[in-house]
Amino acid sequence: MKKAIATTAAPGAIGPYSQAIDTGTFVYVSGQIPVNPATGKIPEGITAQTAQSIANFKAILAEAGLSIDNVVKTTVFLADMGDFAAMNAVYAENFTEPYPARSAVAVKELPKQVLVEIEVIALR
Repeated sequence: MKKAIATTAAPGAIGPYSQAIDTGTFVYVSGQIPVNPATGKIPEGITAQTAQSIANFKAILAEAGLSIDNVVKTTVFLADMGDFAAMNAVYAENFTEPYPARSAVAVKELPKQVLVEIEVIALR
């Protein structure tokens, strides 16, 4: 089974992909950039952008009937590894033990010139 998950409570896809795919066992959430779905605006700074990216993937998980507690793996893409500590502080406020596995990498550039993008895999 493969089912697309979509919600207006998170930014719509800006390309040929789904916000998330539910396989029945896992939900794979596409990378979420920090666009406020209500306004289309991007907040300033890594702290606010991390919080918005997390809010976006939480909304998608909720649409799938899941919560952040179902997340088993995250990948964090940063435009600047110098923002790691500030991103990590916001990240830590949102997850509880046992923490999901995580990769965090710096990339050359992210869509819309944002500072962070986060993708998650959740276990149903």
